Amino acid sequence: MKKLIAITTLTLVTTSAVFAHSGVKDEHVLARMKGMSALSEDMKIIGGMAKGEAAFDAEAVNDALARMSEESARIEGLFETRADDPKSEARALIWEDFSGFTERADDLTKVTAGLSGTIQSEDDLGPLLKQVGKSCSTCHSDYRE
Repeated sequence: MKKLIAITTLTLVTTSAVFAHSGVKDEHVLARMKGMSALSEDMKIIGGMAKGEAAFDAEAVNDALARMSEESARIEGLFETRADDPKSEARALIWEDFSGFTERADDLTKVTAGLSGTIQSEDDLGPLLKQVGKSCSTCHSDYRE
């Protein structure tokens, strides 16, 4: 059941990312959205395997986690400049509580870095999705519209 919830959450997050960039005018917002979409794309790779839509490939999962660790390490820099755009889903709380926001981003970096290189079997996907999904949803629940 927990795996199903994690997969459902992943699907909602990745589907909304596809349409998010259309019409964005502010370069800072666009850069942030592209960074988040990169994370989403890597979650799609992992989620597709977890849902049985793609064959399990440990190397691909570990590579996706490594990319997620690198991309999540860029989050603080992507959000340093407060920029608004009607398409942005970033809440003002990000800049009002920037240290709290960056702690959440750092958590994602630590989680993905810690998991990268450790995934060996399909059985590892459930716990992976739970950990990464928790990190993503904890941040999104406070800082994303």
